[in-house]
Amino acid sequence: MPNKTSPHILNTSANLLGFCLFVITSLQISNKAETSNIDEFTSVIAIFLVFSCLLSFFSIKTNNLKRENRLETIADYLFAIALIGILIIVVLTSLDFIK
Repeated sequence: MPNKTSPHILNTSANLLGFCLFVITSLQISNKAETSNIDEFTSVIAIFLVFSCLLSFFSIKTNNLKRENRLETIADYLFAIALIGILIIVVLTSLDFIK
């Protein structure tokens, strides 16, 4: 059975990781990282996305079907957690709970 979801998880996680790194860099350059908690939250989300990318990549490369399914499932969960984290940051930022 061909692996159909891992390439999508890998591509999307890598794109969101780039976005997270852009946000962190922007906050550091503007010196707002010292007065904001957004960079810490974004860093945690970036870690989830890195592991999601790695597990998705390993899922694509493995020849063991059981390992492929396990890695893909873990990558799915990490990706979902990262998406929920991004949603929480957007909601808290838009409601001015995080400054």
